[in-house]
Parts: sequence; C-alpha cells; structure tokens
Amino acid sequence: MLDLTQDVRDLTAAIVDIESVSGAEKALADEVERALTALPHLKVTRSGETVVARTEQGHAERVLIAGHLDTVPLAGNLPSRVEGDLLYGCGTSDMKAGVAVALRLAATVPATGPAPVRDVTYVFYDCEEIEAERNGLTRVAREHPDWLEADFAVLMEPTDGVIEGGCQGTLRAEVTVTGRRSHSARSWFGVNAIHGIEPVLARLNAYEARRPVVDGLEYHEGLNAVGVRGGVAGNVIPDVCVVTVNYRFAPDLTLEAAQEHVREVFDGFAVSFTDGAPAARPGLTHPVAAAFTAAVGGTPRAKLGWTDVARFSALGVPAVNYGPGDPNLAHQQGEYVSLPKIVESERAMRNWLHM
Repeated sequence: MLDLTQDVRDLTAAIVDIESVSGAEKALADEVERALTALPHLKVTRSGETVVARTEQGHAERVLIAGHLDTVPLAGNLPSRVEGDLLYGCGTSDMKAGVAVALRLAATVPATGPAPVRDVTYVFYDCEEIEAERNGLTRVAREHPDWLEADFAVLMEPTDGVIEGGCQGTLRAEVTVTGRRSHSARSWFGVNAIHGIEPVLARLNAYEARRPVVDGLEYHEGLNAVGVRGGVAGNVIPDVCVVTVNYRFAPDLTLEAAQEHVREVFDGFAVSFTDGAPAARPGLTHPVAAAFTAAVGGTPRAKLGWTDVARFSALGVPAVNYGPGDPNLAHQQGEYVSLPKIVESERAMRNWLHM
C-alpha cells in the first residue's frame, strides 16, 4: 500500500515495485486512487485506469500536473534496487519518479495551513507507451474534457530536471516507386522499382533540416528513411518499392503544413501518409509558466520528440515537460534515476505551487 507521507525517494521505489506494464496498470491505479481518496482536501475521480485528483479552493488559476502510470515490458529489471545515489528498475526514469513527485505534492501541499496560491489538478493516466487510441488522456479528453481544464500544465516526462518546452510533431509517409515486373533472367523486359528508389534516397541524403526558433527555443527537425519495403521473389524483377519516411517537425508548422512539405520534397513520387501527430508550442509565455520557470531555474530547451503536451495544447492548455528522470535512459534494461534529482524536483515544484 502506498504511503504518501514517506520520503519521495522511498515512494518512488514503492511505485516502481508495483508492476504496471501498459494495459496492466490496474494494481497501481488502485493504490493511487486509495491513497488520494484518503486525503480530504482532494476530489478524486477515475476513468478506467486513469485517476484524477483536484483541489477546489476557488483560486484564480488552475494548473495541472500529469504523469503516466505505465511502463514498457519488463526486462528482468524488477524489483528495484539502490546503488549509491541511483535507483534502478523498470520505469524509474520514465516516469515513475515523476509520478512519485506528483503524488507527494498532492498529499503534502494541502488546502489548509500554508495554502498554495493556485488550484491543482493531478492526473495519473494509463497506456502512454502504446498506441494512441488507448492513451488515458485521449479517453479523458473525449469523455470528460472538463477534468483537464487548466491555465497551464506540467507533464512529468523525464527531462533530467530541465524544462523542455512544447514538443515536435511527427508524421510517417510512404513514398512509392513503381516499375514493371519481369523474370530476373530477362530483366531488360522489366523496370526494377527497388533500383528506382535511388532518387528518393538522394533527396533524403541532400536534405538540410530546419532549425527554427519558436518562442525563444531552437528546434532541430529531421526527415529520415525508417523503412524500405519491396521485392516479390528471388527470380522476379519487382514492380513496386516503398520507402517509409519519418518527419519530425517544429511547432511553427501545423500537421497539414508538414505534410505539404513532405509532398514538396518528394515531388514527382506518390506520397501517402500513414499517421501523424501535431506539434505543441513551448507554452512558456503564460505568466504562470514564468513563475514555474523561476521556481525550477535553469535555461529551458526545446523538446526534441513528441509527448502528451501536444494533447494539452490541442485542448488550449499551454504545457511543458519537466521531470527528474533522464530521457536517455528510458526503456533501457539498466534504467535508473538519480535520487538527488527526485528530491530537487519535489522541492522546485513545491516552491512553484506557493509562488
């Protein structure tokens, strides 16, 4: 049973030791709900394996602090263990250390005593590490959008204790090259589609990625081949070859503008889009964001990747990524988190809620 009064480092270990691979978060969600329901200053609701807790003190501002409960599949890395200042285990960095910080804040920044200066909504959600349609935030936004209303949101993604503003958008496209099938013994009767992808690859090799500055943060885009599909049999000249490309684009572009850019790059070829997600602007221009930056300190940087801050942005809620985990360790068998970083994250977030 989770004890939210214990030190945040011990709480992190306790959360890590409750297995919660995507789709199997119920045990952890049950414990989170039980622990939060025991706190009289919070109103607790639940949708599936997503637990939401709110203070309702009538402050002019409401902020939202969110973290996902799920992890990638285990790799022989449970139970957790401590070595020096490091806590090892599945999900330590991504992102159970951030969840522990949020739970500590929910329990120990009460509505009585030294009251915070803004109301807070805490969201602990499921299925972030798998397909988007199962994501708990997607479900709550569709079924209970009022639960996510806020002036500003912090997603406790692993950022190594640095504020990362917004996120890149992402899309995948298939660039199709066609030829003419023939017997490989008489290849001159055919046109080899695999050979025909050479100009597609040449355009990718010559591509110069943009590095635009958006709201004061520099984003580094990327357009890359991530797959090639072609071939019929060992004795057949193939008539179709498909190059799958992934475009990571800055938040000064809409998804539609990013798609148009890919069409322009591969002008003359058939281009179809298989999936895509919009980017999110940094979210640092709101006054409450300035207070957050002042409390955390350091120099914010751009988020090079896609995160659920884009879901908040789509709801009109500016959001940033901030958490004690190291993003470079996420999903690794040897994943760990720095214990001092967890303590510092809790301190900074607590200061912010009282500023």
